[in-house]
Amino acid sequence: MTSVALALPLADEQRLVAEAGRHGHRVVARCSGADDLAAQLQTARPELAVAAAAPQYLSSRVVAACDAIGVRLLVVAASVHERRFAATLGVMDPVDAPFEWAPPRTRPAMPVPDASSEVDEETRMRPPRTRADAGAERPPSRGSIIAIWGPGGAPGRTSLAIALAAELADTVDSSGATIALADADTHAAAIAPALGLLDEAPGFAAACRLAGSGALDRAQFERIAQPHRAGRGDIQVLTGLGRASRWPELTAERVSGVLTAARDWADVTVVDVAASFEHDEELMTDLNAPRRNAATIEVLRSADRVVAVGAADPIGLSRFLRGHAELTELVDPDRVITVVNKLRASAIGLNAASQVRQTLARFGGIDAPVIVPWDPAAFDAALLSGRALLDAAARSAARTAIRELAELVRVTPSLRRPAMVGA
Repeated sequence: MTSVALALPLADEQRLVAEAGRHGHRVVARCSGADDLAAQLQTARPELAVAAAAPQYLSSRVVAACDAIGVRLLVVAASVHERRFAATLGVMDPVDAPFEWAPPRTRPAMPVPDASSEVDEETRMRPPRTRADAGAERPPSRGSIIAIWGPGGAPGRTSLAIALAAELADTVDSSGATIALADADTHAAAIAPALGLLDEAPGFAAACRLAGSGALDRAQFERIAQPHRAGRGDIQVLTGLGRASRWPELTAERVSGVLTAARDWADVTVVDVAASFEHDEELMTDLNAPRRNAATIEVLRSADRVVAVGAADPIGLSRFLRGHAELTELVDPDRVITVVNKLRASAIGLNAASQVRQTLARFGGIDAPVIVPWDPAAFDAALLSGRALLDAAARSAARTAIRELAELVRVTPSLRRPAMVGA
């Protein structure tokens, strides 16, 4: 008889307790939450722990305790969100809810996570895979890379990257497409704090390390990405460097490997990069030395679309025009979409949008930019709540312009160049 500890919603717990004896299991602990389960594992020493894939019932402490004392952990997930939460804790193969006891003989033998040749109780109790399950696994695809770049001076790169990824996620809720958001800024990564996510283990750096060893695949992406709800969909976030001093981890070769693998994982990957792509930091005495701006350069070269962001004021436009000229030496101009952010008459004068268009056309040869109006209250609300603009201020004029931008990059941006829109 297998001894089992349970950490599940009350209705599921009562049902499993009532049926455990008939299936050869003995419940030795009924836990109210993750902390209670972690404590009970030390005292009750069950052979198997069954926990729901929710923060109330499952935590890193529970996973560590099971690993430390050799308790098999069976995680039950009722939704895609719960599966993704389990993946953040290293649990890659939860079973579907509702979980049912079953005699061992009714379950096919399947490989266990530790690759042991012995089939354990957890494996035998997993529901058999169905044809629908197999069909749910998407075949490899070639997704798109969208780079978000802008010159120094805070034109709003990160805010735009988050808002754009959220708009893309909101339109694919029923299609099963994956939208990813990656922070490759080697100077001042900001996506994690903007969304209220933990960045102690930066996801993009972890992806770079895995790419460097040839171990980066879809399963690893799912493990290191942090899901964030946006509108009717989800964004899979690869957080950036918490300490800028770790920039040597993001070499050009590793970043290239991440972007290549990302095309087979996500349908669209939005990548926020640093402002500078100069080569001045390269040590002339050591041609093999790492370059801090290598990540930015590699992302810009690899991207299907580059969204170039400038601030709508005299200083911001001057910086943007200089940077845009350098950008188009590195990137095919046909792949660049220009966005002018923070448009306001108080900084430009009357008929601000028209003045911006004329300035860009005259001094940069840039036609039909996407213009995002100044809406500090909406962006402040998003930052305060750790949400995307569409969730914090759905009726914002800025959000309307960014939604138009999403239409330009939403469908196979590498295959066509849509007509640009203005505001």
